[in-house]
Amino acid sequence: MNESIMTSLRRIRNFINFTRSFFIRKNPFKMLFEEIVGNLKDMFSVRQKLKMAQYRVNYHKHQLMKMESLIAENNEHTFLKGKNLNETR
Repeated sequence: MNESIMTSLRRIRNFINFTRSFFIRKNPFKMLFEEIVGNLKDMFSVRQKLKMAQYRVNYHKHQLMKMESLIAENNEHTFLKGKNLNETR
């Protein structure tokens, strides 16, 4: 009886030591706190990220429109000029 109580107490002590070592190594509360802070920072900076993304999209649209207009100016087969169409008539 006494020996079984001693083994139970030793197992409980080992379990407590393992959990204490785990909390020292991993520290789940600190990880949870850092995760919450990171998510809050992301939530508050969403508007700024959205503005930057819209700026990039608008810039690329502008570059695309410039390229399309240059291609249309230098292309013989566009009907925007009218000169080539009138000459073939």
